[in-house]
Amino acid sequence: MRYGGWVAIMALAAAGCNGWGGPQPGASETASEEAAAPSEAPTETPPAAMGRSEKVENEAYTFAYSYPDQAAAIPGLREMLDQRLDAAKTDVDASARSGKADAAKAGFPFHAYERQAEWKVVTDLPGWLSLSSKLYEFSGGAHGMTNYDALLWDREADTARKPGDLFASQDALRDAIQAPFCDMLDQQRSKKRGEPVQRSGQMFTECIDPTAQTVILGSTNRRTFDRIGVLVAPYEAGPYAEGSYEVTVPVTAKVIAALKPQYRAAFSVRP
Repeated sequence: MRYGGWVAIMALAAAGCNGWGGPQPGASETASEEAAAPSEAPTETPPAAMGRSEKVENEAYTFAYSYPDQAAAIPGLREMLDQRLDAAKTDVDASARSGKADAAKAGFPFHAYERQAEWKVVTDLPGWLSLSSKLYEFSGGAHGMTNYDALLWDREADTARKPGDLFASQDALRDAIQAPFCDMLDQQRSKKRGEPVQRSGQMFTECIDPTAQTVILGSTNRRTFDRIGVLVAPYEAGPYAEGSYEVTVPVTAKVIAALKPQYRAAFSVRP
C-alpha cells in the first residue's frame, strides 16, 4: 500500500559566530557585525502533491485503485477520489467474503474476486482537469468485465462535473456527434472483423448511442477542449472477444452549438 503526501522541510539558519555567541578572535569589526547578524533561512519549495496508488491482495479478493498527481493537487478532487477508493474497497471486501462463505456452504470452488480502477489524465487545461478511469471487475463469473468512467474538475467553480453536464442536453450532444461517431466506429469494427460492417439490423451491426457510453473531453492544443472521446465497453458495439472501442471525434461548430452558453469559451473547433 502506498500513499502520496506532502513533505515539509524546514532549514535552520546558522549564525556566523563562535559557540559562545561572540566574534571569533581576531575578526574585524565588520566581520563581527556580519557574523552576529542572523542569516536568512533559505526558502524551500514544497514538493508537488503526489497521486495515490493502493493495492490489497488476499485469499478473497484483489483490489487496486490509483489516481494521478494532478488530481492529488486539487484538495476537493483528492478527497472525492479517496472517498470512492474507500467505498470501493469496503464493497469488494464485503462482497468477496460473502461469496467465499456461500461457495464453502454449497461446496463449490471459490475464485477470488477482483476490482480495479485506474484514473488517468485526459487533458489538463487552465480551467479544467479532465480524467478518465478504466474499471475492471471479476466476481466469480465466466470472465471479468471492463467498464469506464469520466469526470471533469471545474477549477473556477472548484467542483466536479460530468462531461455531459456541459451540454444543453443529452439529445443535443447525441445529434452533434452521432454521425461521425458511427462512421469511425464502423471503421474500427471493420478492421477487427476483417470485413466491412453492413448495418443490417443484426446484433452488433447497427450503430449505438454514443451518449450512452462514457464520454471524455480532450484537447490537442492544451488550451481548450477540441476533441471528444467515446469509450465503449465490451458487448456494447461487438462481442466480448472484440474487446473495447475508443472513438474520437473532433469538436465542430455543431458541437459548440450544443453546449450550454457558459461553457462555450472552454471549447474550440478543431482545424
